[in-house]
Parts: sequence; structure tokens; C-alpha cells
Amino acid sequence: MASPKPQPGDSTAASGRSRKRTVGLTVYGVLAALVIAGAVFTSSRSAADAELRSKLTLIAPAGAGGGWDTFAREQQQALRSNGIVNSVQVVNVPGAAGTIGLGQFSTMHGQSSTLMATGTVMLGGIQLNDSPVGMDDVRPLARLADDYDAIVVPADSPFNSIDDLIAEWKKNPRGFPFTGGSIGSIDHLVMAQLAMEAGIDASQTTYIPNTSGGEALQTVFSDTAKAAISGYNEFADQIEAGRVKVLAISAPQRLEGIDVPTLLEEGYDVQMSNWRGMVAAPGTSDEDFEELLSIVTEMSQTEEWEDALARNQWDNTFMVGEDFEEFIAVEEKEVAEILEGLDL
Repeated sequence: MASPKPQPGDSTAASGRSRKRTVGLTVYGVLAALVIAGAVFTSSRSAADAELRSKLTLIAPAGAGGGWDTFAREQQQALRSNGIVNSVQVVNVPGAAGTIGLGQFSTMHGQSSTLMATGTVMLGGIQLNDSPVGMDDVRPLARLADDYDAIVVPADSPFNSIDDLIAEWKKNPRGFPFTGGSIGSIDHLVMAQLAMEAGIDASQTTYIPNTSGGEALQTVFSDTAKAAISGYNEFADQIEAGRVKVLAISAPQRLEGIDVPTLLEEGYDVQMSNWRGMVAAPGTSDEDFEELLSIVTEMSQTEEWEDALARNQWDNTFMVGEDFEEFIAVEEKEVAEILEGLDL
């Protein structure tokens, strides 16, 4: 016999309707919670992105007026002028080929609104100073530009080619002093590479360190050194004034608009760039890292940055991700081999 159909006032029917409402409200509650959670995450992510676009600090691990300082301030100008970041400040932390700045930066865990400049000089500094921190203690962000060293002599020097210079250098390596940047700098490394290519014991060569290309030139003009090595841009004014002669540059090919042979052209397998890039702080979240990458990518595509590259004779060598990390690993190995040749 069929069960009687529940009547409108029947408690069984009321119970069924109640269960349906409860299930419906539960499902609605879960969906609402998911929507709210997603909105909160999106809001917090947007807030974090907005914060990075609002204020950024760039650390130049060198004194004012040096290569890293110029590099950071050119970025500052490009970021500000194009509204990529509203407020950008540059902070100088000089000393020990950038490793003092690196040491301080390595303690700034999770401070994603601060970036630091790095490059070839720092790799040498890490090894020479037995730095307790290295590139593994930060997050490599992007390689942005390279410049190249020039080897110059006074205008009245008897050397008119790199072969002339090397022939004299071979006669008495200790009595043929070079000058350039700090010990272990790109300038010192280029000199060492050239010595090894020419069959000269690099560790027996006299090298006089200076803090800038300008000081290196004064060392040459005073006849304390026979030749100076530094970034082409640091010598440009004196080259144009005819006070020095450029014998060669360390670039892989001739620089546009500069009629100077490369060391490769002259038969010496020496090509080394003074690359410069930026690193993020340790503990920077992946989300913040991606936003920082977007920021430097946008900056690298601005007219202001293109002007900076041309003005400073820098090559645009933009590189990010695994390519940049692998590049650093190769550079570290090469720098270590050259420093070993210098017995440093």
C-alpha cells in the first residue's frame, strides 16, 4: 500500500525543506568564502604591486660618481621620467669592490622594494676579499648593460699599437707598470688576460690601482705608469682632446662610431665586458620578483634608457631568468681562473 503523500503542514515535509535550505546555504557560504578569499588575495597582490610601483630604493655599492653610481642614477631617471615608479632613491654603500654593499644587502631579507647593482667587479671582490656572502645569497634579477675597457697611453708615447706595447712589456714586466681600477677589478683582469695571452707572467707585472679612470690618467701623465686601462667612457674626453691614444678595446667587436681595434682583431684572445645588472633581496617572494622583473623590463625599453646607453657607450645586453643565472656562474669561474693567474 502506498504511503500517504505528505500534507503541507506535515513535519516530515518541513524537515525536508529545512535540510534543502541548510545544504543550499552551506554551498552558498562556501562559494561566497571562495569569492571573498580570491578578492582578498587579488587585493593584497595589487597592493603589493602598487607598493613596488610607488617607491623603490636602488643601492649603488660604490661611491658617488663611479660606474655603479652612474648606472643606478641612469635607471632612477628612466624610471621616474616614465612614471614606472613614482619615487626612486639611490643609496651609496661603497667599499671592497662592492662586497660591503653586498654584505649589507644580504641581511635585508624580504625587502623587495630595494634592489642592488652588481657586475664583474663584485665577482672579483667576492673572491679577493674572501667575502662570507656571494651571489647565491641574493636573487639575480637582470643584466642590463655592458661596457668595455680601453688601453690607452699618452699622446707622445712611442707605442702606436698593442703589439708595440707588448714588445716593450715583455722585456721587463715588473718595470712596465699598468694602472687602472682596484685590485681584482675588470681593468686588472683585462691586463692579466692580456699578459697570459702574450706569454707574460701576470703575477710578475706591476699594477697600480686607482679609484677612477681620471686618477689612472694622472698616474700615466706623471709617468708613474706606462699604460692605463679603464672603461672607454672614462677616457673619452681625453681621447677627443688628443691627450691620449687608444691602442685597443676589450669588446668582442668594434664599438659603433669608435674607430679602435679590438684585442681580438690584434690577435689576442681577450674579450671581457664590465657587465652591470641588478639583484633582488634574499627572501623576495616570487610574486614580488615577477613585478620587479616587469619594472626593470619596462625601464629597459624607454627612450631615456636608450639615451643612457648611447651616452655612456654601454651595450644593451638585457638578460633575465636562467640565462642570467648561468651567465653569472660562467663569469665566476672565469674570474677565479684569472685571479689564480695573478696569484691573488
